[in-house]
Amino acid sequence: MAKRILVVEDNDLNRKLFCDVLRSQGYGVEPVGDGLEALEKARDFVPNLIIMDIQLPNVSGLDLIEAAKRDPVLRAIPVLAVTAYAGKGDEERIRDAGAEGYLAKPVSIGPFMAAVRALVEPAQP
Repeated sequence: MAKRILVVEDNDLNRKLFCDVLRSQGYGVEPVGDGLEALEKARDFVPNLIIMDIQLPNVSGLDLIEAAKRDPVLRAIPVLAVTAYAGKGDEERIRDAGAEGYLAKPVSIGPFMAAVRALVEPAQP
């Protein structure tokens, strides 16, 4: 069964790119453009990974990560944070919020897929 990934990204082009790349690699994908819908969609979809933009309108991706990690249904789902604001201390703050992975935009496909696979594919012995 295909691994499922929730993509939370408000930028239409980035969201489409992430979803197209993931689908081409055999993943089931659910796109979300509004952070306010992200946690509810995650509970319905039950993904194996959440890709979370940090700069969202209406709600911070950091707040969403923290809320997901407090939620008994969502807390075990790994989060890959993707952000254009990669300043000093940002990665540490994002990881402190609970994200297991971190990528700075612009994202290249190779490192993006490597980060996704590291979080959703079981480690080989």
